[in-house]
Amino acid sequence: MKLIYHPIFLEHDTGMHPENANRLLSLDSLPETEVPSGEEFLTLVHRPAHIAEVKTACQFSDMLDPDTITSPGSYQAAIHAVGAAILASESGDFALVRPPGHHSYPDRSTGFCLFNNVAIAAQKLVLEGKRVLILDFDGHLGDGTSHIFEKTDEVLYWSLHQFPAFPGMGWVDEIGSEKGKGFTVNVPLPPGSGDDIFIHSLQSTMPIAEQFEPDVVAISAGFDAHELDPLLQLRVTNNSFYKIGAMLRRRFSNIFAVLEGGYNTQELPGCIYNFVAGINGEEMPYKQPHTESSRMIWEEYDLRISEVERVLKPFWKF
Repeated sequence: MKLIYHPIFLEHDTGMHPENANRLLSLDSLPETEVPSGEEFLTLVHRPAHIAEVKTACQFSDMLDPDTITSPGSYQAAIHAVGAAILASESGDFALVRPPGHHSYPDRSTGFCLFNNVAIAAQKLVLEGKRVLILDFDGHLGDGTSHIFEKTDEVLYWSLHQFPAFPGMGWVDEIGSEKGKGFTVNVPLPPGSGDDIFIHSLQSTMPIAEQFEPDVVAISAGFDAHELDPLLQLRVTNNSFYKIGAMLRRRFSNIFAVLEGGYNTQELPGCIYNFVAGINGEEMPYKQPHTESSRMIWEEYDLRISEVERVLKPFWKF
């Protein structure tokens, strides 16, 4: 897995907003990749009226919601972020993009996200006859992605996230509907969960992903579960992102990733490079002291993971 980056993603000017250009500038000397526009693929997920709304908002630097900023360069950054996600899906690489995407719905932008990069790439793969697993380990639920695929059995959406936290959804009983019932897997982690719970939650629900037998694994790779991230209260270290990469490499052969959150610019590079090293079977480049969760948090987590298994047992073996 290689990193896909282009400076056009810096044109999404958000000033001092937590999701700002320093997130990518913190990764020194990134090689540039020629990235295509993904504008022609927006309608795979988004409604034409929404696309027009975003384009107009960017022309005037209007806010799309109280958290979601635009600038004159944002539309080009956003459509090239979609293009980079599709490129990554074809090459098995990691698209380091801005703006992120997993909170974006077919008809609205929210949570710092303009268009849903990973969902568009996944839907393109579905139309090509592929079964797609989306693992979203961003510390926030990707509510846009979950909504987009909630009624299909061709995409399994699997999310590890803090609960309660923005966007206020992602409880265990949200498992999809109609043909997609059982194909949404939410693992809500209590605030204060450390490396031990984070990895346990992945291991406990991995059997579902394996039974789904995906042709492609798409990773919504957000790193705001890190213990020093300013927006959440999880206590995950770089070590866990390496372990996730290694676990995925041992089980799946066709993997790509798209950047979502992660707002501590000092820690973000170590998170990204550790994850990629895990995927590539290399040694872990950045090590941090392992974090343990308190007994009280483990007790709450045990109740939650038991509920996850209870509601999904009609659909999967554990």
